[in-house]
Amino acid sequence: MPATRSRLYLEMPVQFLKGVGERRAQLLDRLNIHTAGDLLYHVPHRYDDASTITPIASVEIGQDATVIGRVISKGVLPTRRGLRIFQAVLRDESGMIEAAWPGQPFLDRAIQKNDVLLASGPCRFFHGRQLQPREWVNLGAEDPGNAAGRVLAVYPATEGLTVRQLRAIIEQHLDDLVALVEEPLPDEIRARAGVPGIQEALRLVHRPPSVSDADRGRARLAFDELFFVQVLHRRANATARTPRTGIAFEVKRTLTSHLKASLPWPLTGAQTRSIREIFADMCSARRMHRLLQGDVGSGKTVVALFAALLALENGYQAALMAPTELLAEQHARTLADLLAPLGLVPVLVTASQGTAERRSADARLSSGEPLIAVGTHALIQERTVFGRLGLALVDEQHRFGVEHRAALGEKGDRPDMLLMSATPIPRSLALTLYGDLDVSVLDERPPGRRPVTTVLRRASAHDQVMRFVDREVAKGRQGYIVYPIIEASDKLALKAATTMYEELSSGVLKDRRLALLHGRVGAEERDAIMRAFRDGTIDVLVATTVIEVGIDVPNATVMVIEHPERFGLSQLHQLRGRVGRGAEESFCILVGGGGPDSAARLRIFADTEDGFEIARADLRLRGMGDLFGEKQSGLPAFRVADPIRDEDLNVLAREAATALMERDPDLRAPEHRVLRKVLGQRYARAMELFRVG
Repeated sequence: MPATRSRLYLEMPVQFLKGVGERRAQLLDRLNIHTAGDLLYHVPHRYDDASTITPIASVEIGQDATVIGRVISKGVLPTRRGLRIFQAVLRDESGMIEAAWPGQPFLDRAIQKNDVLLASGPCRFFHGRQLQPREWVNLGAEDPGNAAGRVLAVYPATEGLTVRQLRAIIEQHLDDLVALVEEPLPDEIRARAGVPGIQEALRLVHRPPSVSDADRGRARLAFDELFFVQVLHRRANATARTPRTGIAFEVKRTLTSHLKASLPWPLTGAQTRSIREIFADMCSARRMHRLLQGDVGSGKTVVALFAALLALENGYQAALMAPTELLAEQHARTLADLLAPLGLVPVLVTASQGTAERRSADARLSSGEPLIAVGTHALIQERTVFGRLGLALVDEQHRFGVEHRAALGEKGDRPDMLLMSATPIPRSLALTLYGDLDVSVLDERPPGRRPVTTVLRRASAHDQVMRFVDREVAKGRQGYIVYPIIEASDKLALKAATTMYEELSSGVLKDRRLALLHGRVGAEERDAIMRAFRDGTIDVLVATTVIEVGIDVPNATVMVIEHPERFGLSQLHQLRGRVGRGAEESFCILVGGGGPDSAARLRIFADTEDGFEIARADLRLRGMGDLFGEKQSGLPAFRVADPIRDEDLNVLAREAATALMERDPDLRAPEHRVLRKVLGQRYARAMELFRVG
């Protein structure tokens, strides 16, 4: 039944709020809104400032303008190049103007005749004045005069639940819900950060008198997220740094020096620095808890091998866990080649091994003999027992849940932990996400690695690009062609992997051996396809981003990405990293690219191979997004804060958290009661799992 004010509480299921109900609650669930409190913290992702509206008759060509008008006609216009443009004619009391959305024909279903739109963007000449909105909001049947003069919150919405409906639900309950929110921050912390109280901040975010007021409210919510995470990090750091017992590594320079002398290339300065940092940790009286992050091809595996050999020098075992069997097999082969001069062979442990092979591996691990084990989740199965595990290594660590990483750390007597990530993260963000870890950064490429030539091509050059792929295959090379979706959709005017696989197989690449790979392909079949591609029995892999983290195929020299505007820059960088792994010149070709804004973003990508710079640009343009993977169960997520944009707030949050935890590490003081309560409610899972091991 609908809630009255006397019965209202923040943990109440959202369906019982007036104006919601069961059907809308199911739609809100898609937005991670489950309770009344979730609704309150569903903050706008932008604001449309209707306080500076330009009358339509006054809009001039070359001007950026914001207008409010009623849709008097609409339709989808196809062009000779195959682009479909949604157009609508808007009218206010002063006149009419045409608005156009190139490449967005699906808006024909979202915008109806007589809807009132608020639209902002440049006015260009195209058979007269034409507004090309960068941002817009559908006000439905609202009187245009009612919207003018207001700052309109634009919320993340979902199909079946419009921004206007979300705004109405939140507005209806805002005052009653805000009154229930307790202030978690002590006065001195709030004053030092210069942020408003929590109740004022929530009102400013949802009902701002001006855009600058909305920014003040957002800053408070962002500070809270950054501060809470920093408090958790301080607690995790203190726990993780307790002295360990039973392991005291020494640099004996037997295996490690032999490895350095046998390497066919010199270590980079970054590799040498990271090895020193790792060795210092492993030889200290405290347990190592370190993140090694580096760009594609920066040499993380070699650094990890030095750490593993330090463990072996001291009579201990090392285990490297990878997210897929294919990647584990690749690591095993790479390590076997590097270890051959030392007379060592890594032990492979996977779920698909035969009974005899697995029994042999289990026996060696449980015996305690010094060795390097390489495997998948099989390493953390109950049957896998390590006799003397001293170092746990986790590759592509963001692909594992926190529980998986913790489980590997529990296989020994508090072994040192080294997590590795090929997703470059700007240092300011790494210190926030991984504040309980020490961070080593590989920011140099090993000598001799050739850059990948990256070019942008129009959609009309598609056939020409495919003929280039064909010529590369004729030279004995291999290639990837990547699409953003698996199957064609009426809602999206995009090429799809399955459709294009059929078209290419019977068209320009009909004489080549093609394979199709996407997320719906079963794990065993996917591995078989990747092995065949690695072994050279497949010429061209037509795929989705399932290949983003894959195996090394040095013979692959061309990566074609269609509709690159649909991918984040960091995702494009990971895809580009699939080529350029051999001695031959390699190419990354982006086909299409959307409008002018997308083209400018893609030029940033094409102009640099620095993954850290690309990640910084991606975070500025897209926010956190999916940069860190989907399996960080237990890790706090940022809904409002952006550690890149909010760098100054982040510094204040770190300082405040450090000072607070020095005074009251367990948050037992009466003035910290609400803070402790909020941490327990929001981050119960994180408080349990935030520290690995």
